[in-house]
Amino acid sequence: MKRFTFVKNAFILTATGLLLRTIGMFFRVYVSNQLGSEGMGLYQLIFSVYILATTLATSGVTVAVTRLVVEEMGRGTPKAIVRLLKKIMLFCTLLGLLAGCLLFFGADPVCRYWIKDMRGVMALKVLAPSLPFMSISNCLRGYFMARRRVAVSSSSQIFEQLVRIAIVMALLSMFASKGLVYACTAVMIGNTVSEMLSCLYMYIGYRRDQRNLPDPTHPPLPRYSVLGKMLSISAPIAAGGCLNSLLRTIENLLVPDRLTQYTSSRETSLSQFGMLKGMAMPVLFFPASFLSALSTLLVPEISEAHSLKQNDRLERMVNRSLHISFTIAVFIGGVFTVFSGQLGQLLYQSDEVGFYIFILAPLVPFMYVESIVDGILKGLNQQVSSLKYNIIDSLSRIALIFFLVPVQGMKGFLFIMVLSNLLTSFLNMRRLLTVTGIRLKWGTLLIKPILSVIVASAVSLLIVQVLPLEGTVGMLLAIAVGTVIAFGIYFVMLSLTGSMPQFRSKPAKSKA
Repeated sequence: MKRFTFVKNAFILTATGLLLRTIGMFFRVYVSNQLGSEGMGLYQLIFSVYILATTLATSGVTVAVTRLVVEEMGRGTPKAIVRLLKKIMLFCTLLGLLAGCLLFFGADPVCRYWIKDMRGVMALKVLAPSLPFMSISNCLRGYFMARRRVAVSSSSQIFEQLVRIAIVMALLSMFASKGLVYACTAVMIGNTVSEMLSCLYMYIGYRRDQRNLPDPTHPPLPRYSVLGKMLSISAPIAAGGCLNSLLRTIENLLVPDRLTQYTSSRETSLSQFGMLKGMAMPVLFFPASFLSALSTLLVPEISEAHSLKQNDRLERMVNRSLHISFTIAVFIGGVFTVFSGQLGQLLYQSDEVGFYIFILAPLVPFMYVESIVDGILKGLNQQVSSLKYNIIDSLSRIALIFFLVPVQGMKGFLFIMVLSNLLTSFLNMRRLLTVTGIRLKWGTLLIKPILSVIVASAVSLLIVQVLPLEGTVGMLLAIAVGTVIAFGIYFVMLSLTGSMPQFRSKPAKSKA
């Protein structure tokens, strides 16, 4: 029953993530066409500051609530679980209000001295009221994860996205022609209103779920300070999240500034930054929903296996998770590499965006698998190590951006991104192997899939080039046909080389 619940939740989260990313991808293309590349650059700078504020309001909350509720279930009474959630929601509300006030009253100095563009002030102030609602939503999301009932959380995200799109499209039709200030603000109004309504949606779901809380089956846990225990779990994650977000914000604000020294044009630097961060990167992370569900669900499962000292189960979960993740991510990276030019033209009518996709596509396996490893490390209570590696990575990136980008421009920044992703992947993977003592078969995990995808991509590209496909429809068909052909050849190659992952776990052998 438990395995069925895990598979069902994984399916719900994967389907939800894929639907959201599909909708979000087309929505982002629409927004980028309305704002232009310079507007997307400004949008990314505004959102970089907003992400810093959201990190303060939410970082560590979901993981902490998940672990606390998992511990309480089966031992505490339903009333105790409700009391636990009330205290945490109060704390989250206060934390969100603090972050919202800092964002609202800090909007002017942030835009003047950090972003160096006063066109972002109104947008930041509009975003501020969303933070208390976002904090509460993350609390409730942790509760539903612990209860292994992700349908409410998933449906709330779909509801939130649809509300955001409806509001933004309505407002942009009225205000896009009035300049970037009003256009960016219109997008942020949609974000704030959708966060508020999504929070209400999840709270209604939580109140309904209270009636189904289980009765205790074990002796109750000793009384403890909810705030103290929550902070002991969330503080390292929050500290790491805030510090990492601060450093990432500094990085995102520094890139256009240093690019301007290379291009001698603020408009050009914002445009390049917008094409990379606002156009190319979302395309690369579009298929990540296949693995993000696995990363989310691994936290309670890994945490439980680790706390119960079920080492065999832990090793099986880690091995299968990494094998499946590398298999999927390597194929996606290969497809993006081969069809990067067509994707840039099809979505944004831009060869430059296609070039960015081409350079970064080989990093997809490392970027995707890093999120899986991060989920495993959190389940193993290794948040401090993740914090340390994030600090090392961010400081290295900032130093390299400061010295390299004014000399090499965007090519220098792309080199920094490649180096950074390889470094963090190596550090996190090394920590995982050290903590668990697991030995991985890298030939099966990575080398054979890479060789398989090279063959599959080359054959599919040769076939597609022979077909008479022209224009926008032709590019779309070329990508679709090429992906299907590559998919078939890839999995045949995996089977022939004995590196096909087991998507269903084998039943544990009974001991005599």
